[in-house]
Amino acid sequence: MSDYPEETSRRFIAILNKKMDLGRSLNVLGHISVGLSNSLEASETAYVDYTDKDGNIHPNLSHFPFIVLKADNSNKIRKVREEALARGVKFVDFTSTMIDGGSEVQQQVTNETAEADLEYLGISLFGDTEQLREFTKKYSLYK
Repeated sequence: MSDYPEETSRRFIAILNKKMDLGRSLNVLGHISVGLSNSLEASETAYVDYTDKDGNIHPNLSHFPFIVLKADNSNKIRKVREEALARGVKFVDFTSTMIDGGSEVQQQVTNETAEADLEYLGISLFGDTEQLREFTKKYSLYK
């Protein structure tokens, strides 16, 4: 265990638009989580296996915390996205153009929509805990 960095030094944060129903929220969370994980280098994060008393392995869980927060609306998520871009923080976002049709249709609709017209449904970020707190601390825990 001592080979891992301090677990509070970095974190995953997801911020979801509170206007979505639970099913859509979970779908968005899944997409932005998988996408963000795929964009990280192995050296940036750490995954651990848990073993129960019977010797069963519960594999590949994040060593770093994963915090889920809520935003009042799309513009709040847009502001987080802008801050992440300005600071070079890795992120993945999800907009309403990514809902209907298959991946190709969604890409086309997104491509035909100006950024100012996008409705943000969620964003996930990974990085230094203190840096992320500087621009996400005003968001409440998702309950």
